[in-house]
Amino acid sequence: VQLVESGGGLVQPGGSLRLSCVASGFTFSDYFMSWYRQAPGKERELVAVISSGGGSTNYAESVKGRFTISRDNAKETVYLQMNSLKPEDTAVYYCNADGGPSFEYWGQGTQVTVSS
Repeated sequence: VQLVESGGGLVQPGGSLRLSCVASGFTFSDYFMSWYRQAPGKERELVAVISSGGGSTNYAESVKGRFTISRDNAKETVYLQMNSLKPEDTAVYYCNADGGPSFEYWGQGTQVTVSS
């Protein structure tokens, strides 16, 4: 099983980034997919989640209206479009696959830094 994130980097406040997470080794279309983030000195927090078919999404209040989670089951990829980025969005962003008890996987993370 692998989850490989990409798309992080340094961006100015107000800018945009698109994170991608490519999955392999499991039946991607059976899994809820999420993005989490962890800032220095803080606990990991849920940013956004999307259902297995992509028809349902949920967001943390802090990113509602700015971030969009989506998925392409044919490409086994989940995305996080991040707009209007703020310095407080700076964190390591992790991809998560949740297929139920004993079926949860994590990516290695990608750094997002929002700074002028």
